[in-house]
Amino acid sequence: MLDAIRNHTQGWLAKLILALITIPFALFGIDSYLNRAGGNVAIAKIDSAKISVQEYGNAMENVRNRLQSEGQKVDAQMLESPAFKQSVLDGLIARYLVTSEIQKRKFTITDEQLSQHILSMPEFQENGKFSEELYQKTLAQNKLSATKFESSIRSDMAGQQAREGLAKLAFVPTAVSDQTLQFVHQQRDVSTAEIKTASFISQVKVTPEDVKAYYEQHKDKFKAPEQVKLEFALLSVSGLLAQIKVTDEEVKAFYDENASKFQGNEQRQASHILIAYGVGAKDADKAAAKAKAEDILAQLRKNPKRFEELATKYSQDPGSASKGGDLGSFGRGAMVKPFEDAVFSMKVNDISDIVESEFGYHIIKLTGITGASSSYESMKPQIKGELMFQKAQAKYAELTEDFSNTVYEQSGSLQPVAKKFNLQLQTSGWLSREEGAKFFKSDKLMAQVFSDEVLKEKRNTEAIEVSANNLISARVVDYKPSAPRTFDEVKGGIEAVLKLEQAMKLAKEKGDADLAKLKDGQKDKDLEWIPAVTVDRKNAQGLTDAVMSQVFKINTSKLPAYAGFMDDKRAYVLVEVSRVNNKLAGDDTARTEAEIALQHATESEYVSAYLRSLKAKADISVNRKLIEGNNN
Repeated sequence: MLDAIRNHTQGWLAKLILALITIPFALFGIDSYLNRAGGNVAIAKIDSAKISVQEYGNAMENVRNRLQSEGQKVDAQMLESPAFKQSVLDGLIARYLVTSEIQKRKFTITDEQLSQHILSMPEFQENGKFSEELYQKTLAQNKLSATKFESSIRSDMAGQQAREGLAKLAFVPTAVSDQTLQFVHQQRDVSTAEIKTASFISQVKVTPEDVKAYYEQHKDKFKAPEQVKLEFALLSVSGLLAQIKVTDEEVKAFYDENASKFQGNEQRQASHILIAYGVGAKDADKAAAKAKAEDILAQLRKNPKRFEELATKYSQDPGSASKGGDLGSFGRGAMVKPFEDAVFSMKVNDISDIVESEFGYHIIKLTGITGASSSYESMKPQIKGELMFQKAQAKYAELTEDFSNTVYEQSGSLQPVAKKFNLQLQTSGWLSREEGAKFFKSDKLMAQVFSDEVLKEKRNTEAIEVSANNLISARVVDYKPSAPRTFDEVKGGIEAVLKLEQAMKLAKEKGDADLAKLKDGQKDKDLEWIPAVTVDRKNAQGLTDAVMSQVFKINTSKLPAYAGFMDDKRAYVLVEVSRVNNKLAGDDTARTEAEIALQHATESEYVSAYLRSLKAKADISVNRKLIEGNNN
């Protein structure tokens, strides 16, 4: 039984019950949970409805569980990435919009349709038939009533009905399909040759008179930008770390609570004897089951070698009893917690005391350990650092509003905010607007620095978060207006520019001439062509984007065919297509698969366009600070 339950946990429990009931990460997996949003702070608002932080957090956790159950690597960097967080939120918003639209359009799922769907769900099948016992047990294990579950499935089916209805509208005419598939799956053999601008520099002559004339004609281009020196106050998470204390007790508690994160590649192999008492068992039934388990344990204490024999004879887990109780190898998170806690505290060949779980009473034997977990002592420095950072983040979040108010209310100086928050004021060197934007990584901050209020009235900028966990306010302490550069300052640069321009012109003239010869069937022996590569629109085989943008524009009615262009590296590139091939020609299986893929892509685009239309009509607002600060 436990063996079977573990398989279900890794399969249908993670992918169906948690996915469909808690908060599924699916475009149309809609359930009643969404319609009963909690009273928490809203992370997003859609018209008059809200998506709570709790709801969003549950969705994040559910997605993580689903990805892990599918064998995908899930790490903290991925979970904290803006793209991942946004995708989860987009899924929640899309589900709400579709739910609302279904209700407006009065989509219905009949009781018969619902019944047939649940009866056919493989998760509730036993020996090829629907099992009422398995159905009820599954709901009980997940603390769900039949009404709640069936309501959720009904909503999910309605969403599926909407999606399938849209997909049926997608139609690709045969002529369009043929042309599209030929366009997408065509291969071309391509070679390139470069005529480099640098090889013409030595042929160019630029006189001092040319340089002077250019300077006189373009004086307005040779101006030093206006510059400022800034004093600034920085409130940051890293700056708060020195004030943060984390005790050994906190570190140990975190390690214990998150043991599964530190298991490394450790796997444990165990056998067990299960004496079950069933769902809703009475006290007398439990007492009888426990007495039986105690009797078996007493026999094992006398003779531990009888474990396999007694497991085969008495264990009520049909998945493992026939194997002498063997459950195979597993890591943390695969078993129910009481069972897991016991197994991961045992030594090889130990036999446990009686362990109670929701399935009954277990007697466990640890038969092997592979891999290794990360010990508390080895992880202690890392955990302490993480906890310090988390506390510093929380402190930073507490102080940001006060920091912002202080620099605004006492805008004539940064000294008050420095004193209040124990900050060291810093001073920059001379910075132009562009240099300052790079230095602080914030265009917004420099836009304020050069505003009249800050530049002329000598006020503080507002507090601006220039990057995650870094809040800055600045003020101008010195200023240089824009001024023309002298000829001596810029003449070297002008000469280099003029030489480059003329060299590029020569390279282009040479390239155009060679291209004309190639089109006439003549090849220049001085050109160095790379070995031809076979490319399609998805596989560039190392060719640059600029070359690929030309490859499929070339008219290939006559081969070899050529094109030429100046690239962004100041070289003239010649492109030759020597062969054209349709990958699908003569391969009926590949063509059928490509047609199916095209149809599915068209259907997906219909659904995506539908969602975009719903979003365009809805009033949607998102609390970005809550998303960026959410650490699920």
